Amino acid sequence: MLRLLAIVMLSVGLVAVPAQALTFTPAQMLAWNAKRFDGRTDYRLVFDPELQRRVLRAESRGGASGLFYEGRIDLQATPWLSWQWRVDRFPGISNERVKSGDDFALRVYVVVRDGWTQLSSRAISYVWARQAGTGQSWPNPFAGNKAMMLALQTGPAAGWVREKRNLRADLQRLFGKDFRYLDAVAIMTDADNGGGTAIGYYGDLAFSAE
Repeated sequence: MLRLLAIVMLSVGLVAVPAQALTFTPAQMLAWNAKRFDGRTDYRLVFDPELQRRVLRAESRGGASGLFYEGRIDLQATPWLSWQWRVDRFPGISNERVKSGDDFALRVYVVVRDGWTQLSSRAISYVWARQAGTGQSWPNPFAGNKAMMLALQTGPAAGWVREKRNLRADLQRLFGKDFRYLDAVAIMTDADNGGGTAIGYYGDLAFSAE
């Protein structure tokens, strides 16, 4: 199932986003375009007592669908992406690096275009892994080196974790090129390959200058 190829093959003619700080709330993320790959992940707003605000709960029971925002974001002006996430249940897989185990309770994607065709897109999938060590990266088993996986957290954690990544620096390191613009951002919780259940929570996604 070539979901990562579908993610990197985005449409052309994206709308430019003003070069300024940009925040997506869970409610806004829920309104993003849904892309269904194999079955469906259930996304819904819930109140989180720890954060004292609404967050996005994602539950996959053997399915895979994501929420996508497509719009050009200037990485020279806002190279940083910050977010909070929390894992509840990991999918039951044995090897995250192979096609049969490419399931994650939490994913945040960023996509750039590296040419004029749909096949020229590149993506980073930031994941909360169950097995891979924190900081490890590897080519996605479906898309190869067009989509790189990067584990930011490993294993269970008590409560929410805040992430902050310099997207421009990560893209340079993983693809060897300085990209000026981001063309899409997405989230996905999936458990289609292993056929198990995955549950995770997402807070705001915020782009900023520093």
